Amino acid sequence: MSQGNIFDKIPDDLLNEQFQDIISTPGVRIERIISKGHSSPQSGWYDQQENEWVIVLEGAGVVVFEDGREFKLKKGDYLNIPQHTKHKVKWTDPSNITVWLAVFY
Repeated sequence: MSQGNIFDKIPDDLLNEQFQDIISTPGVRIERIISKGHSSPQSGWYDQQENEWVIVLEGAGVVVFEDGREFKLKKGDYLNIPQHTKHKVKWTDPSNITVWLAVFY
């Protein structure tokens, strides 16, 4: 059994985007991502072996897909990304911290 708070230990100065596994099993992984003005590298796309369900708990971000679709997500918005759907984070709010919760299944 484990307990925590998704908003604990968020640094004030966020030079690098942070990724933290909260739960990891053979069938599911839950990850907290903390961004502030970060985006995916210009080269390459995320092309994951598993499906990803992601929700913005605080802040805002834009996820773009290889086919040109873009989704602007704000607090409470979620997105389900099927496996092998190439995508990247185009933008996160540079003024405020964005907290994502990603479930890989």
